[in-house]
Amino acid sequence: MRTEKLLLIGNGMAGVRTIEAILERNSTKYEITIIGEEPYTNYNRIMLSNVLQNKMTVDEIITHPMQWYKDNDIRLIHHDPAARIDTENKRVTTVSGTCITYDKCIIATGSRSFILPIEGAQLQGVVGFRTIDDTIQMIEKAKSCKRAAVIGGGLLGLEAAKGLIDQGMEVTVVHLEKWLMETQLNEQAGQLLKKDLEQQGIQFLMEKQTTRIRGTTKVEALEFSDGTVLAADLVVMSVGIRPVTGLSKAAGLNVERGIVVNNFMATSAEDVYAVGECAQHNHMIYGLVAPLYEQANVLADVLTDRATEGYRGSTVSTSLKVSGCDLFSAGIIHERDDIKGIEAYNGLVNSYKKLFIQHNKVVGIVLYGDTTEENRYYKMLRDGVDITTLNPVTLLASAGGEASMSVADWDDADTVCGCNGVTKGTIVKAIHAQQLTSVTEVTRCTKAGNSCGKCKSTINELLTHVLGDKVTAAPTGICPCTHLTRDEIVLQIHQKGLTTTKEVFQELNFRNAEGCSKCRPAINFYLHVTFPKEHVDEKASRFVNERMHGNIQKDGRFSVIPRMRGGQTTAQQLLKIAQVADKYEIPLVKITGSQRIGLFGVKKEDLPDIWEELDMTSASAYAKAVRSVKTCVGANFCRFGTQDSMGLGIKLEERFEYIDTPHKFKMGVSACPRSCVESGVKDFGVIGLENGFQIYIGGNGGTEIKEAQLLTTVETEQEVIDLCGAMIQYYRKTGIYTERTAPWVERLGFEHIKSVLLDPEQCKHLLAELDEAVAGKRNDPWTTVRENESMEKELFTVGRG
Repeated sequence: MRTEKLLLIGNGMAGVRTIEAILERNSTKYEITIIGEEPYTNYNRIMLSNVLQNKMTVDEIITHPMQWYKDNDIRLIHHDPAARIDTENKRVTTVSGTCITYDKCIIATGSRSFILPIEGAQLQGVVGFRTIDDTIQMIEKAKSCKRAAVIGGGLLGLEAAKGLIDQGMEVTVVHLEKWLMETQLNEQAGQLLKKDLEQQGIQFLMEKQTTRIRGTTKVEALEFSDGTVLAADLVVMSVGIRPVTGLSKAAGLNVERGIVVNNFMATSAEDVYAVGECAQHNHMIYGLVAPLYEQANVLADVLTDRATEGYRGSTVSTSLKVSGCDLFSAGIIHERDDIKGIEAYNGLVNSYKKLFIQHNKVVGIVLYGDTTEENRYYKMLRDGVDITTLNPVTLLASAGGEASMSVADWDDADTVCGCNGVTKGTIVKAIHAQQLTSVTEVTRCTKAGNSCGKCKSTINELLTHVLGDKVTAAPTGICPCTHLTRDEIVLQIHQKGLTTTKEVFQELNFRNAEGCSKCRPAINFYLHVTFPKEHVDEKASRFVNERMHGNIQKDGRFSVIPRMRGGQTTAQQLLKIAQVADKYEIPLVKITGSQRIGLFGVKKEDLPDIWEELDMTSASAYAKAVRSVKTCVGANFCRFGTQDSMGLGIKLEERFEYIDTPHKFKMGVSACPRSCVESGVKDFGVIGLENGFQIYIGGNGGTEIKEAQLLTTVETEQEVIDLCGAMIQYYRKTGIYTERTAPWVERLGFEHIKSVLLDPEQCKHLLAELDEAVAGKRNDPWTTVRENESMEKELFTVGRG
């Protein structure tokens, strides 16, 4: 039997989840093609707010890199949306004219931000908040704009507002309703949310209807129905989403608000199915991830010939963290004649709960601030528990041990991951069936924990319950002071606005309140990268080499290695080095591996005087930073040379010297393919050709030699410098402290890093970030010490430091 052709239109979360589920059930049944509109592989749309709020990078929210498509033999038609569906002949044509035939077709075109049909909606500076490009556009606008207006006080609108606050803008949320998130929250909870968000700097205009956006070519102000005006440079439309159905409607499918499907996700056309936000089932369109994944699993069963009862609709619940504020809602959340509510408010901790009761059963839940009892109440709603015997006080009172009971006592139907609708039973079944032993494996196989991540501790607890001591502990990457990983620490530094190591140790509950010699330097580096303007470098948290600005030798003395950019020196410098070596009786003068002259065996108290007399800057040969650039003599002197390697090496050093990195960052520039400076084992290696430069990344010498991989070939020196800067900044942002670039490349994936660095927009953004981060901070440490008498005495007086 021949392999059937399966075509997916739409490369978003619901569609790709369907493909994953199909592959899990039968990986050989279909020859799969995916048509994607955006110039990205599949990504987690839920995490866009984290990108806008500087908590994550675009690359960190990519869930399926290009390698995943290759590994599963999936043809991805990139950045070329479908233009026409011919259901009679079973073929789809893209905008570029590519024609794809199919046996089965899945439509997962999702939805778009709804742009209000008002005057000025097409002005420059009006954006939605739905895609990576939307997010990047807002980040770019924030660099030149100061006042933002967000139209819509729903989840996305509030996340956009918080992100723009973090980008340094003044932000006003304009909302038509009386309270925020009226779909998920009742008035009391909505008002509490507003109060908390105001304390974060967001301003609000409630019960305001926008009638016009003023401006000639770009946004200048919003005009409201009551005649008032709000000045703005940027307008974010977040008033809802609309299913993308035009393609399906043109193909003759039954379309109402969405593409009408039956219980088996089939449309009105033979062999055409629909899932996700574009699909309408039983008059309902779902916008949350959990129902969409339920649809995906049903359709996967259908398409792999498994028995299924079909999709029966979803009981929608929402467990969210909005700009740091926890909330949960489910069911009917507004009172009416036959539905009454009981509520409790704790002003001490700003928490609120309200239950909606109909015929002695819980039919709706709203929790704000403290959401620990969401499973308890949701179980009552889901199971239709009769609460006749419970009075209001008993019902609202904290359930004590029951509320905080171990996950071992939960029912299989209880939800562990609210973002993705993953239950305890699903996770336990996966642990047994696929022999999972770590949180990472559970997340990969079930999706639990891959969104906001707050359920990961529960997943770990569940693993321990099922496997006992067979659980594979997640690597901390830090030290015994904390169980938190590098990513978890950096995320919480962002979320909590922490700017000192002391704050990190206290707020993140490190076991040692002062940290240790392993985590103090790491936390200092993460703070330095996260908040380069706010964080003051903590010298006491650095390793001794970096505090003393020289490598300590085994006898307690130090080395002095002055900077000679590109390995080039002068007679005057050589004379000074010789005079200093003679005067201070330095026992060893040696050419180093990076082509510099090193003075070894220097007494600590002599270091400042030697720096003064040399009148040269530091080569940073002791620091976790950008090191010297090794070069050959190049085309100016060598008959084999094709490029000016020394000149380029000097430019690279001048551009990036004194920039901190997770570990030492070495570069080499060879003028020809003979590669006399071993460019192929450098973190960033350059080899000159007749018409340009080959660039290699991720090579390391040392105890384990790693060969660098060819990134690309470019024509100009400026392209080399820009790619180097982009790599340095991406390494700074995503590297684990003390991790060299070779394991960094292996951990993130070479193809992923390549896709980032070779994307012009991402490269430009990384360079801008690097320039902003190091502005005014790239000072020679030797000069800094010589000009600061108290620092010199503190560090270099014998018996101190």
